[in-house]
Amino acid sequence: MYCKNEPPDYCPHTQLLEDHKIHRVEIYEERLGGYCEVIVTPYLDSDGVLIGSVHIIRDINEQKKAEHEKEKIQSQLLHAQKLESVGRLAAGIAHEINTPTQFIGTNIDFLEEASQDIITFTEKLLQIMKTAPVEIADAVNSAVEEMDWEYLAEEMPLAISQSHEGVKRVSSIVRAMKEFSHPGGKGKESLSLNKIIHTTVTVASNEWKYVADMDLHLDTDLPQIPLLADEMGQVILNMLVNAAHAIGEKLGDNPEGAKGTITITTAKIDKNVELRISDTGAGMPEDVQLRIFEPFYTTKKLGKGTGQGLAISHDVVVEKHHGTIMVESTPGKGTVFIIHLPLREKEN
Repeated sequence: MYCKNEPPDYCPHTQLLEDHKIHRVEIYEERLGGYCEVIVTPYLDSDGVLIGSVHIIRDINEQKKAEHEKEKIQSQLLHAQKLESVGRLAAGIAHEINTPTQFIGTNIDFLEEASQDIITFTEKLLQIMKTAPVEIADAVNSAVEEMDWEYLAEEMPLAISQSHEGVKRVSSIVRAMKEFSHPGGKGKESLSLNKIIHTTVTVASNEWKYVADMDLHLDTDLPQIPLLADEMGQVILNMLVNAAHAIGEKLGDNPEGAKGTITITTAKIDKNVELRISDTGAGMPEDVQLRIFEPFYTTKKLGKGTGQGLAISHDVVVEKHHGTIMVESTPGKGTVFIIHLPLREKEN
């Protein structure tokens, strides 16, 4: 139990105890330095009558800090285990999708060649019919008209082209899923941040495509940097999901189908690579900005968020990559997260 901002003498849990039992409570009192443990022991006379109580106050700030750290580690471990399970599932699904996609693509290639042959044959046939006997020409022309040849000749190549594009998109999504879910090594590798961004944007498209347009400004000359691919992909995924939710919150029911914008920018700045992820969402007041990287802190409705996404992102960027992460936000206008990652591994 906690009695916040009240001196121990006035805490309702530390009054004289009529049940004559020892009571222990935890309180938060700024004037006493934060968290304290108060042990209240009844003081009895020789007849067993309660005549007072003894209060022992002990500083437990370090204990509470250790408990919070333990909760944080346990939550991150659980989160990692869930991600590992999802990753294995995604990799399996990607593998299963890949095979039928390949033979669909092969069949479309065959249909494209066949349709071109049919179009060429029909055009030659129509030319021949111009000099054929009237009865034969009329019969063929009637059949061609009945099958609406002009429409087919125009739409068949278009349908096949769209099918090709669809297969390419499926293949790119499958490839991105396999890359995103592939278990990386325990150590950092020299990797392209831009490639991780492209992969994550593709994988997360279902989160943002209905509420936002994606605007990428990635430096094509960006050098490779030491990264933990899985962890950095998760950071970007968390940012994209938050951005999509912020835009969705601002748009509301949105019957007109309006969209916001998510902008991702990379650039080399001095000895760091800078990653900016901005959105045109609801934004955050200053008091929320001060707490967003705290474990379990969330402004989302119950069941909509655990408050761990940004806390884990902060840990990945600051503790594991020795970088920095900052937020700038204006209520009603949007938010930008600014991440700086060192070009070289920090020497121990």
